[in-house]
Amino acid sequence: MSEADDALREMAANRGCKLVKSRIRTPGRGDHGKFGLKDAKSGREVFGFGKRGLTATPEEIADFLRGNAAATWKSSVGSAKRARPDAKAKAAPKPKPEPKLTIRDARPKDAEAMAALIVALGYEVAAAEIRARLAALRKAGLHALVAEKGRLTGVLTTAITRVLHRPRPVGRISMLVVGVKARGAGISTALDAEAEKRLAAAGCGLVEVTSNRKRLRAHSFYEKLGYERTSYRFFKPL
Repeated sequence: MSEADDALREMAANRGCKLVKSRIRTPGRGDHGKFGLKDAKSGREVFGFGKRGLTATPEEIADFLRGNAAATWKSSVGSAKRARPDAKAKAAPKPKPEPKLTIRDARPKDAEAMAALIVALGYEVAAAEIRARLAALRKAGLHALVAEKGRLTGVLTTAITRVLHRPRPVGRISMLVVGVKARGAGISTALDAEAEKRLAAAGCGLVEVTSNRKRLRAHSFYEKLGYERTSYRFFKPL
């Protein structure tokens, strides 16, 4: 699969589904380029299946998953089973409403969860260090934002640089990380939007972001948000 297909497959897995892609490789024939979704546990067809094969485009699959329609489908299947006269299973409790996504300033008590996300990026950092650095960032007027959706799922930090060659300060997203299981739900987009809002309020004329050259999915994400690839970044440890 391509990187785009991998992203769809990961999004489907996060919602209890399995992505199915057409095996036809010749454009214009059969269901070439089409997709479908199956329930990951039962194997039942959830979305994108027709009499002549698969029917859904990648965009339709993504819209279906983002709208939490997969969960709705599961619920409806369960309701249908319970409605049968010979059904033996007891009525399942009503599903809890999905937690609301909240973007807020990081607090010292978030340090352990933040450290876990940052360690997943490959950096060695302890919760105590996070608490100390949070205080330093706050004192410098910079931001450390977290995304919370039932639990802490993402972290973003900003920096502001004043330069001679620009009339206004340059804002930077210095770090953005979202937990693997929470990706594909719009959390990164929400964090970026709040960061841009705060950097603009601080007087920044533009916002830049750096990303490891190996993180191709991240590059695609930033470009979709309107960021342009303009330069190379070099660094040297001191």
